[in-house]
Amino acid sequence: MKLINASEKNAPMQNRLFLIVILIVLLASCQKEYTPKPRGYFRIDFPEKSYHGLSKDLPYSFEIADYSTPRSAPDSENSANSAWMTISTPANKADLHLSYAHLNKDLQKHLEESRRLAYDHTIKADAIEERLFINPEQNVYGTIYYIEGNAASPIQFFLTDSTEHFLRGALYIREVPNIDSIRPVIDFLKPDIIHLVETTRWN
Repeated sequence: MKLINASEKNAPMQNRLFLIVILIVLLASCQKEYTPKPRGYFRIDFPEKSYHGLSKDLPYSFEIADYSTPRSAPDSENSANSAWMTISTPANKADLHLSYAHLNKDLQKHLEESRRLAYDHTIKADAIEERLFINPEQNVYGTIYYIEGNAASPIQFFLTDSTEHFLRGALYIREVPNIDSIRPVIDFLKPDIIHLVETTRWN
């Protein structure tokens, strides 16, 4: 008669448990890794583009989108700044601030200030692209600054005839500057700003 100790008697049970543990580990390793969903943003519906001219008595004129509204800028209470204004697009929480200066042999000062104000956004900007604008028929010349990244003002520009008029614009969107969420709004408003620049005339 053969004696069987307790360890030999439990060996089949231990083998089964070992196989079950191995199977569980293998099944768990075959599972697809969890991948979090990317952050989503609300879809924005934009209106069709159409434009109309400003009917204000100003030293300049241009065309703005029908869904935008012109209003006097706060600084226009000062008679020296009476030609300052803001073009608002309420549906997109966007404001295009416009400042105007009558040149008095100080063109260089305004050019340097415009460039400085654009490049003040370098801290948050990924890149700044400058595009020259030249319209010799209407005597309008300038530069458009496209500021990439989480900058407070993604588009700025200045226009001048180099002797008498100087107009500067800066687009601001009243949201936390997160380029992923406001990119569609910037892309939608960019043609409107270009249209404004292209239709600018001096009065």
